[in-house]
Amino acid sequence: MPEEKNNHIIQTIKAYGKGLLGFIRRRVKTDADAEDILQDVWYQLSSVVNAQPIEQTGAWLYKVATNKIIDKNRKKTEELYDINLSGGEDDEEGIDFRAILLTEGTTPETEYIRNLFWEQLFLALDELPEEQRQVFIWQELDNIPFNEIAERTGEKIQTLVSRKRYAVLHLRKRLKQLYEEIIED
Repeated sequence: MPEEKNNHIIQTIKAYGKGLLGFIRRRVKTDADAEDILQDVWYQLSSVVNAQPIEQTGAWLYKVATNKIIDKNRKKTEELYDINLSGGEDDEEGIDFRAILLTEGTTPETEYIRNLFWEQLFLALDELPEEQRQVFIWQELDNIPFNEIAERTGEKIQTLVSRKRYAVLHLRKRLKQLYEEIIED
């Protein structure tokens, strides 16, 4: 019986390994982080397969990977919640997730909202053109200043600022519904 489970794990790694690593790489800062998360996913798979069968292996793997990415990014939680989705002084359509997400207590409800926020943020980021997504991630998630990004990419700072603005506008629009649903509850 253990040999059958080992074969199942090996076949799962062969079938999903490359795609899953690509999925994770698009959502983390470095290849080393991606490989660490993938290793955690495989470890969790080996633990669960020994305890119970998994009906939809692919969906389960991507969900675990998403959760691992969220956990990794939680270490930077306060930095992310400062993302300027709230707009400027004369922009009334801004979204202030900080008030919702930086609550003192940790309850199942607040954890659910935080996880939902991260999932929706990653989905919204995936919808962006690569240049906008990359500038947003570097600037907001990795705290890299525009001048350093400009040096890396060879782009003008104003171009980078413009790309980030388009990303923020998209994220505001995309996350507005989530914000309203949270506020209504």
